[in-house]
Amino acid sequence: MHQHDSDPTRQQAGGATATVRILLVEDDEAIRRSVGMALDRYGYEVSAAPDGLTGLEMFRDGQHDLLLLDVMLPHLDGIGLCRRIRETSQAPVLMMSARGDSLDVVAGLEAGADDYVVKPVDTTVLVARIRTLLRRATFTGPPRAGSRHSDDGAVLAFRNLSVDTRGLEVRVDGEPLALTPTELRLLLEFVAAPGIVLERQTLLRKVWDYGWDGDSRVVDLAVQRLRRKIGAENIETVRGFGYKFRR
Repeated sequence: MHQHDSDPTRQQAGGATATVRILLVEDDEAIRRSVGMALDRYGYEVSAAPDGLTGLEMFRDGQHDLLLLDVMLPHLDGIGLCRRIRETSQAPVLMMSARGDSLDVVAGLEAGADDYVVKPVDTTVLVARIRTLLRRATFTGPPRAGSRHSDDGAVLAFRNLSVDTRGLEVRVDGEPLALTPTELRLLLEFVAAPGIVLERQTLLRKVWDYGWDGDSRVVDLAVQRLRRKIGAENIETVRGFGYKFRR
């Protein structure tokens, strides 16, 4: 492993950088130690908790750039912990599951997780997913073409929804709407191409940085969460293909 393969810093005001802080919640001591050491070698600052309630307390007491949660945790499982985190925070959440095809993965994504990795964790894959989530969290959207814009070319308006692609602000019926970085990035892809069908694999590639072998469930569940926030009528399912944002 080489630390320069991933940038473990984040931008602060004035252009300064700070080390990325990750909260790891894992009850298996061996996994907790090995994952923590691996991330430390990549330059990340890792805080670790052995159970969900301790993880929730550490989350509330500190400021973390990303949360890495095991699904199966004592006292408060990873799914319940993710739900509690989403009550107050839009920070990126990456779930760890022992089985990639388990219902736990779906439950975690429904609870608000952005993505998941399968245990035993491949460090290269884990760091790549972390890097993608952090990049998404600091994403600055370019002005988009092809829709109704405000005078400054940044705000796109659709029915009761407005999206400021420069300020990265979303409003529904004039009220500000909080979205996770993944939900915001997904919405930006939709509003950039209103009326055009976007296939799941296209969204996996553009939003999650997956190749063609990604899990399309992450798309479906993220779209479900986004629909609940902006209105189901804004995103149409095109059966057998993908999704289309209504003009």
